[in-house]
Amino acid sequence: MLTAQSALSAWWFLPFAAPISIWVAWSDMATMKITNKSVLAMLVVFAVIGLVALPLGDYGWRWTHFAVVLVVGFVLNMGGLMGGGDAKFGAAMAPFIARPDIVMFLYLFAAVVLAAFVTHRLAKRISWIRARTEGWESWERRDFPMGLALGAAMIFYLLIGAIYGV
Repeated sequence: MLTAQSALSAWWFLPFAAPISIWVAWSDMATMKITNKSVLAMLVVFAVIGLVALPLGDYGWRWTHFAVVLVVGFVLNMGGLMGGGDAKFGAAMAPFIARPDIVMFLYLFAAVVLAAFVTHRLAKRISWIRARTEGWESWERRDFPMGLALGAAMIFYLLIGAIYGV
């Protein structure tokens, strides 16, 4: 089984979570910040759509994913290993991930981080892309806009769930 995410629940989440994920990726590349509004928007989507998309027991347990990832993210942030916005958005994404999919999601996330990093570093060296995204802070800084990878991983996970879900 590729994913425990049911196709139906993934289809419910995808049209709402994807635009927020794109917003996070875009804004993190432009400003090197993930806004609290985007984090809250993702949580609201889970809070509302999750009631329709998931069985009630599963819905309740998935909130523990939020709490665990939030604590781990803040510890990583305090250690300087992760940005605060990245930690909060990762926590807001966590309830969307089915517990049996956690390892699969981590592999997916690792691949997406590598692909996003290479793509971002290549794109910042292409003049016509730079001309259309003038003033983006991520072009000038050494650190990587992790929102790009977080947002993409969320979209890919939900797409995989929608297409291959049980």
